[in-house]
Amino acid sequence: MMDLAAIKAYLGEDWKRTEEKMGSALASGISLLNSTNDYVRSHSGKQLRPLLCLLIARAIAGRVTEDTVSFAAAVELLHNATLLHDDVADASDERRGQPTVYSTMGPSVSVLVGDYWLVKAMTCVLDSSLASTVMRLFSGALLHLSEGEMLQLEKAESGDTDYEAYREIIFDKTASLFEVVGYSAAISVAAAPEVTEAMKTFTTNIGLAFQIRDDIFDYSTGLDVGKPLGVDILEKKITLPLLCAFKNAGPEEEARIRKMVVSINDDLSLRDEIVGFVQKNGGIEGAQKIIEENVEKAIEALSVLGESKEKEMLAALANYIADRRI
Repeated sequence: MMDLAAIKAYLGEDWKRTEEKMGSALASGISLLNSTNDYVRSHSGKQLRPLLCLLIARAIAGRVTEDTVSFAAAVELLHNATLLHDDVADASDERRGQPTVYSTMGPSVSVLVGDYWLVKAMTCVLDSSLASTVMRLFSGALLHLSEGEMLQLEKAESGDTDYEAYREIIFDKTASLFEVVGYSAAISVAAAPEVTEAMKTFTTNIGLAFQIRDDIFDYSTGLDVGKPLGVDILEKKITLPLLCAFKNAGPEEEARIRKMVVSINDDLSLRDEIVGFVQKNGGIEGAQKIIEENVEKAIEALSVLGESKEKEMLAALANYIADRRI
């Protein structure tokens, strides 16, 4: 299992500077805001995005810059801002096994704190010497995030999600921010254009794999992922495991199951049948195969880099994302 704490320890002072950057950016004269920020930070999850940012810069140039630290902090702040907003949209009582700000303090506080984190992410970007270029990247990712959520809502009502729409949704909602990580990390150390493009390819494919793996969890028994099976189905989301099962089952079964997904609110017991359909028709295995294809593309993109411990860690992180169990 990937030891993310060991990577943070290896990054040493660079990781410490990133955490300090986030802490100083979030500092407020309002004690309630500070205590809420501290709560969110104490349950901050894997922190893959800032880790990738620092590792990529060091793999390219053997060092990080102040701009790298600013971008690493910004991407983590932005990510958590979107989660605070998502918890309200999804009425989520728990995240990462802990009560959400939404559940303990209400939707207004969760939205306001999310807004605060969002603004502070932009402040970190503005602190950099590359602000004008990178701000466009971050604003573009925010646009993608909004469009992805709206497209997903639209498709939940129509029930006609296909692979192209699914990929657009997961790029917008997840991979677009990973793409920003690769691009901003590379330009923070003045990487050559071909290296910058390769790092975008690397992180985009990691982001796609990350989201597909999350979607697999919704159909996987025996994994302690902090939520019951079939949550996506109850929200009428057609994700890759279901699409792969459709491909294996044939058009008549696909039409039948799609009707069940659209009408799930009328009969919640349909969830178990849909989950069973995915498991029976190789949906999990099909989705996992596509993850492995994305990871292969990501690792191939690392070939532009010289050999280093950081390059090895980047490849290990890509493989970890393919097989993670939480």
